[in-house]
Amino acid sequence: MDLNRRAFVLGVPAAAVCSSLPAAPSLAQQPAPHSSYRAIYAPVENDLYPVPGIDLSRINPNYLRRVVAYDRDEEPGTIVIDPQTRYLYLVLRDGMAVRYGVGVGRSGFSWSGTAVIKDKQEWPDWYPPKEMFGRQPELMRQMGDLPGGPGMPGGPGNPLGARAMYLWQGNKDTLYRIHGTFEPWTIGTNVSSGCIRMINQDAIDLYNHTPLGTKVVVLGSGSRRGPHTARAT
Repeated sequence: MDLNRRAFVLGVPAAAVCSSLPAAPSLAQQPAPHSSYRAIYAPVENDLYPVPGIDLSRINPNYLRRVVAYDRDEEPGTIVIDPQTRYLYLVLRDGMAVRYGVGVGRSGFSWSGTAVIKDKQEWPDWYPPKEMFGRQPELMRQMGDLPGGPGMPGGPGNPLGARAMYLWQGNKDTLYRIHGTFEPWTIGTNVSSGCIRMINQDAIDLYNHTPLGTKVVVLGSGSRRGPHTARAT
């Protein structure tokens, strides 16, 4: 896998934007997204199902995909998730990373640690864990009888979106996923039951650059964070 910065030039805008803005500023205070984002987040028509284009006015531009300087010491190819800032980093070479905005676990559902991507699926089926059915019994009415049990077939109405990457620790499925969403306005918020959700176009991009066996690091509240400065591509 080519992890050089130029491998992402066609997929990341050439806008130099500072990333050290307040954690959740008002969208009204933010500059309009760079025009190249319209192409990055345009509709995807050549997939198994169509992926709608993104209404950029509903997303804080800080959470749109970009290449940034990266000063932690993870190996290139590692995925690092910072739940506090709601960013996911794909570490490149030469002190750079691709940074994506994400939605993370709401209060009581956050987690940290190290995992490995053991499986990847396009348009994945969704099998809610038993604990979720216990909290939300009404979900059962939306489920079908799938080979793996009660679940929802992959497709536009599925909460896992267009792509999912499954996180394991050793031989155990953590039941956490990195996945797409058809609710892109939730990116940059604490909204999930512990999974990491991404704009579908970003989930597809990450999926295409992430082989099985990729290490995933989810930072805890005490983890060291250095400056991550956005640069032009």
